Amino acid sequence: MPVEITWWGHATCTVEDSGVRVLTDPLFTRRLVHLRRRRGAPPPPEAAVADLVLVSHLHADHLHLPSLARLAPGTRVLLPRGSLRAVPGLRKLAHLRLTEVEPGTRLDVEGLDVRAVFASHDGRRVPIGPHRSPALGFVVSGEARTYFAGDTGLFDSMAQAVGEVDVALLPVGGWGPCLGPHHLDAGRAAEALARIAPRCAVPVHYGTYWPIGMDAVRPHEFHAPGDEFVRRAARLAPGVTVHLLGHGESVRPEVAG
Repeated sequence: MPVEITWWGHATCTVEDSGVRVLTDPLFTRRLVHLRRRRGAPPPPEAAVADLVLVSHLHADHLHLPSLARLAPGTRVLLPRGSLRAVPGLRKLAHLRLTEVEPGTRLDVEGLDVRAVFASHDGRRVPIGPHRSPALGFVVSGEARTYFAGDTGLFDSMAQAVGEVDVALLPVGGWGPCLGPHHLDAGRAAEALARIAPRCAVPVHYGTYWPIGMDAVRPHEFHAPGDEFVRRAARLAPGVTVHLLGHGESVRPEVAG
């Protein structure tokens, strides 16, 4: 069965592998605090259908309680260690099977091998409280090995931490005109691609949400990261196929047999 990747916007993707639907960082809202969805309609109801949900870290655009509440009863959700202490609202989601993990945790879920890996990013639930949780990426292995990076900066052991993968879902932008060091912009994402060397990549985490009132302020920084990543990847990682998806679009990447 071919592996299929669907990008719903921001860091939200469905990875369907071996008949199992894996959903990453579900965010289904039109508006989040000062952010408004500027491109693509909110994902349809079927986007919330998943056998497994991966939450990379506690920031509200990645761990969004109302979006998690839309998941079907019994859905398995993997969260960073300490999430239940840092985000008390998670305790209200009693219909979900919540499991806390940390870098190095490895689980068999519905026949998929799921491994949590380190991410270089602030894992706190800012701005609420001091509790720290690790930011995570995940490698999901079935018919393909798919790396979901969550939010991360470059780090020295990235290739070793991730290992050999077929598909990389890499953040290439953000939700504002400035990104700190613990993020990947288009250029740093292309460097990450060269280090990881997957067979193919899908850029995510750009061109979906933008601060209210900033529509006319440097709008190219909202629209451009995907195309810029394609250009830079062609130079730094010419052997990697990049699939530039629109919101709601899917791809069935070629993976090793």
